[in-house]
Amino acid sequence: MKRVIVACGSGVATSQTVASKVQKILNQNRIKANVEAVDIKSLDQYIPQSDVYIAITKGSKDYNIPTLNGIAFLTGMGMEEETNQLISLLT
Repeated sequence: MKRVIVACGSGVATSQTVASKVQKILNQNRIKANVEAVDIKSLDQYIPQSDVYIAITKGSKDYNIPTLNGIAFLTGMGMEEETNQLISLLT
């Protein structure tokens, strides 16, 4: 099963909110994937087993997997473009 990681600075409120929205979008589009919210400090251990990374904060590291803008899912601005890209990456 595909895996999506959502990370923010603390891994609590913001990433959980975005992860929940992303899971709902995937369910509505009948895409099976695990969506998990993590804190940025533990991101390195999750990236190798993930298919997509949704970043809430701009990090200094470049990961070797597709990275989407998590702020779009949080605010709704640019969400359609990010959603289309997410669906494309997971299908």
